[in-house]
Amino acid sequence: MNPVRYQTEDTICAPATPSGVGAIAVIRVSGKQAIELVGKVFKGHNLQTAATHTVHFGKITDNNITIDEVLATIFIAPKSYTGEHVVELSCHGSPFIQQKILELLVRHGARVAQPGEFTLRAFLNKKLDLSQAEAVADLIASDSDTSLQTALQQMRGGYSLYIQRMREELINFASLIELELDFSEEDVEFVNREQLVQLVKNIQQLVSSLTDSFRYGNAIKNGVPTVIAGKPNAGKSTLLNALINEERALVSEVPGTTRDTIEERLVIDGIVFRIIDTAGIREHTSDLIEGKGIERTFEKIRQAEIILYLFDVNITSAEELQKQLDTLKQQSAFIVPVGNKIDQYSDETYTRKFAQIAGVIFISSLSQTFLPQLLTALKQAVTLGDAGKGQVVITNLRHYQALLHASESLNGVLNGLNEHLSGELVAFEIRKAIYHLGEITGEITTEDLLGSIFSKFCIGK
Repeated sequence: MNPVRYQTEDTICAPATPSGVGAIAVIRVSGKQAIELVGKVFKGHNLQTAATHTVHFGKITDNNITIDEVLATIFIAPKSYTGEHVVELSCHGSPFIQQKILELLVRHGARVAQPGEFTLRAFLNKKLDLSQAEAVADLIASDSDTSLQTALQQMRGGYSLYIQRMREELINFASLIELELDFSEEDVEFVNREQLVQLVKNIQQLVSSLTDSFRYGNAIKNGVPTVIAGKPNAGKSTLLNALINEERALVSEVPGTTRDTIEERLVIDGIVFRIIDTAGIREHTSDLIEGKGIERTFEKIRQAEIILYLFDVNITSAEELQKQLDTLKQQSAFIVPVGNKIDQYSDETYTRKFAQIAGVIFISSLSQTFLPQLLTALKQAVTLGDAGKGQVVITNLRHYQALLHASESLNGVLNGLNEHLSGELVAFEIRKAIYHLGEITGEITTEDLLGSIFSKFCIGK
């Protein structure tokens, strides 16, 4: 969608409910002429005299032929989602009926909305800022309680206030520094440099806490790619089956049974993990298909956020395990060493065997012994302490990148102040930080940016 090509003066319409057969469907109409336009095809109460936020029963007719009996809900500007007049028609859920109503509305002057156009109008009419508008899409896509609550927090202005306050304080200082430039010949200072340094440090701390939360936020939004890796017959497929409580992967004592990756979804306290079972890692194999599977294992390891390195406590030595972990540490993933098949030990001497290696979780994937401890370790690998415990969390990559750019500019401000650079150069870096913060909430936008964001929305939202 390109904002240049569509007209915000148009009346737009689209289904607000998913396609398919259902008991009811909702068709949304928005624009200055929305109530008048719907009134031309609605037989019942006079919608143009209706109060806002009221519902009216009637019929949609085409040349006195009834298409459907509907409920028309009226929202009068600016008290609507888009900030415009809005009518929502609740009709029967037949796709044929929906299409007939949409065709009728278009014949009377409406046009079908583009993806995200209702929310874009809400943004343009200042009902939402850009970060809140993006949270609408996250809310629709939420698939866990945590992602739902995070999207709701952001849609309600979760961290918009943080960003706005930071921008306002920086704008105030920038304006004073630029005022100094007008009096440069008189050598006066309107800005206390020590206060400015402290302000920038405080803002940097806030920006840093937001960027640090992105790993957790991204996990909430997209799921954490978590690879189960290890040698053949370490019990990887058995562990996958135990984690998801389903016989998803084929289990065999024959090494190399798993030839390809298998991915399943696991939710732990609202965090979605994409658990990936992989082919066993070994240096040499004569089986071409198994060899391809091992190549894919290393590809998944490179893409992983978390690696569960599974090893058989009965046949693996501490030295061998340490060597394998050192190799994996070359990746950027968080590594959890998991000692499996402890049910084959008559005592707990396996703990002493690997005592020199930190962070090992001992389990039996077959009997599911100590599986809760492994689930706790998985969660801790993502949350990293206090992240996500009620604080503002960044889930959007665009916001994360803008915050990184803002942080770089703030560093430039501090360096300029420490090196006693001219006020003009310091003001330039402050303006850059203000610009990048404004990109998040939409004070700074481009047509291409809006087109990119709202084209990803569903039609009708």
